[in-house]
Amino acid sequence: MMSIYKHSLGHIHGSLFLLFFLHLLLISITNAKPQTVAKQKSSLNHSVSAVFVFGDSTSDPGNNNYIGTPFKSNFPPYGKDFTNQVPTGRFSNGLLANDFIARYVGVKEYVPPYLDPTLTIEDLMTGVSFASAGSGFDPLTPAISNVISLTKQLEYFKEYESRIRAEIGEKRTKELIRNALFLVSAGTNDFVVNYFTFPIRRKSYSIPGYTEFLLKQIQQFMQGLWDEGARKIGVASLPPMGCLPIVITLYSDNAIQHRDCIGYFSLVAESYNAMLQNELKAMQFSKASFGARIGYLDIYGPLIEMIIGRRFGFEELNSGCCGTGLLEATFMCNPKSSVCPDASKYVFWDSIHPTERTYSICSKSFQPTIDFITKD
Repeated sequence: MMSIYKHSLGHIHGSLFLLFFLHLLLISITNAKPQTVAKQKSSLNHSVSAVFVFGDSTSDPGNNNYIGTPFKSNFPPYGKDFTNQVPTGRFSNGLLANDFIARYVGVKEYVPPYLDPTLTIEDLMTGVSFASAGSGFDPLTPAISNVISLTKQLEYFKEYESRIRAEIGEKRTKELIRNALFLVSAGTNDFVVNYFTFPIRRKSYSIPGYTEFLLKQIQQFMQGLWDEGARKIGVASLPPMGCLPIVITLYSDNAIQHRDCIGYFSLVAESYNAMLQNELKAMQFSKASFGARIGYLDIYGPLIEMIIGRRFGFEELNSGCCGTGLLEATFMCNPKSSVCPDASKYVFWDSIHPTERTYSICSKSFQPTIDFITKD
């Protein structure tokens, strides 16, 4: 496998300048509260008190609206299919997977951003997202994009606990946390934005070594959640990174005519996912007697089924709905961008992020794991 990595890195490094230029472009450039939407009923009686979310743009419902970063999406056409077409800061045309999961376990209709100053104590008590678009497990990743690190997200969670404790007391707060569902989704930016774009980590780590480094960061983060009382935790895999439209655009031999997935990047994701799955199984085994329910949320498999297996009837598999679909994301997908008439026919909303329909399908595939994590 190392020979495959070395052979592929030559081509990848030759394309780094383009990705580096794009990233510099991205970092050179009013959040409204969404209306209620219909609840999705769960097949089980989940005893979940709240949903707490950590990670990157796959789970950020608008925290980046409140910080000084260009990585925002609180403007059209983002939110095109959200209730009242509100661009909340979610990097999609509508809901994210964690919104569908919150409905499935019967807690709330959508998961709001923790940094939203208009949230009531009732909003807070049933869960919030601390995620920040552009973040990652590697501390260098959020520093590149000036977004909220996983360490800071954990600090915000501790602040959250203090706020809730002041309202309902120590005993009820501990019970709320113990019965809450914790969701973690990050890692793609560590590879696509950080490792493959900037030379800092490549000088110190091979890809297997960097994967090990990330797993240690995940261990530390998970231990931090555990120390705060988290017991029901789901951690998302990496997607098939070689199938992201922006990766195809940057690394294909002919980005217009040859838009197949770039196998090398997906191989990296497969290797990472296997190691992550083993790590989570080990955590579950070691902590099971203490009430742990730790699960692996596979997003790689469903996306491969959609894109390679051509399941679920999507018509556009390798470009986004916004603009050309080849490079547009964040401010490059803006009110002046053309938009496809029906995003539900697209796997991707922009050049990086899935559509609401894709998130819905993925969230349904998570349900057996969510059942395991949350069952009494």
